[in-house]
Amino acid sequence: MLKKTIKLIFFIVLSLGIMLSLPCRAAAEAETPMTISAYAYSLYCVNTGEFLLSGRADEKLAMASTTKIMTAILGIEALQADNNETVVTVTPDMYAEGSSMYLKAGEQILMSDLVGGMLMVSGNDAANAIALSVGGSFEGFAGMMNQKAAEIGLADTSFVTPSGLDADDHYTTACDLARLMEYCMSNSMFREIDSSASITVNFVEPKDKVQTYYNENRLLREYDYCIAGKTGYTDKAGRTLVSCAEKDGIRLIAVTLNDGDDWNDHKKMYDYGFDRLSMQKLDISFDDLTVPVAGGTKDFACLLVGEQPSVCTSGDNSEIELVYDLPCFLYAPVIQGDIAGKIRYYKNGVYAGCSDVVAAETIVYKQIPTSFMDNVVSFFKRFFV
Repeated sequence: MLKKTIKLIFFIVLSLGIMLSLPCRAAAEAETPMTISAYAYSLYCVNTGEFLLSGRADEKLAMASTTKIMTAILGIEALQADNNETVVTVTPDMYAEGSSMYLKAGEQILMSDLVGGMLMVSGNDAANAIALSVGGSFEGFAGMMNQKAAEIGLADTSFVTPSGLDADDHYTTACDLARLMEYCMSNSMFREIDSSASITVNFVEPKDKVQTYYNENRLLREYDYCIAGKTGYTDKAGRTLVSCAEKDGIRLIAVTLNDGDDWNDHKKMYDYGFDRLSMQKLDISFDDLTVPVAGGTKDFACLLVGEQPSVCTSGDNSEIELVYDLPCFLYAPVIQGDIAGKIRYYKNGVYAGCSDVVAAETIVYKQIPTSFMDNVVSFFKRFFV
């Protein structure tokens, strides 16, 4: 009898395990409903903070010249901190093998043009020039890169070189690269440079040298909604690509590492993301929203919530979190339509917009009765004060 009971229990547990594992496998298969050639990849929605697609996205891999995304933002932030252009003099130690802006020793160039040329043609010499100018040395700049990575929250990324040439302990993940690109795209200068089809550089020295550099990101020409990106290649990393696209207010970032068909993979991932998501105006009901009133004819003021924002959604707004920014009380008089506070909306922890909260009615001062003696004292004060 005991053996039969044990067998029955074993059968039930085994059956439950199989049943519970089926949805997990189905979810994993549904995660990427198309063929992606990349060894590792991710598709990230900036609006919601969600990874819509991923494959080996947390595996530490070589990143090649997508490294220059970090180099660019550090160069830009150094400029913005100084609130002034920096003129960089090219030295022999800035030379590097591989892709290049073809800078020559003794030439002088603005920091912003170094960043632009580097992002356009992936110039390793430009990356070195930025590193030595901003960090003082390659080691010092690598320290700055890793410090910035820690600030952004890139837990699985380590930088050694400013250009992305292969080195031990120089790695990242598809998830971290997406978050890095999100951070950089919030900087207007980075966004403007990286979205350009080309830039023309007027060298400070020699003054007659003018050079136009064209963006190697083909998606800017081949995909209508692409707004930025950075390519990369080394023998170790293979082809790497980070790009950003925006449609109808929805911003997506795609990352592929070691991908022989990266242009097409990014297009497919973007099509999937934009087909799945939409911007929908919130219509949340707020009932009996009030705030105490001090010194008014009413103890509480009724409040109305103004226009609600549109949020990026796949159809389910149940995960919208509301944060009320309202005062503990209002002082009379309260005028109808006065802004009393705000309601902020978050989706998956990502800020999605806010609404003004206004007074629904006017509440005047509450007149406090005074005694005859108070009135007499008040009358004579006018003559002696």
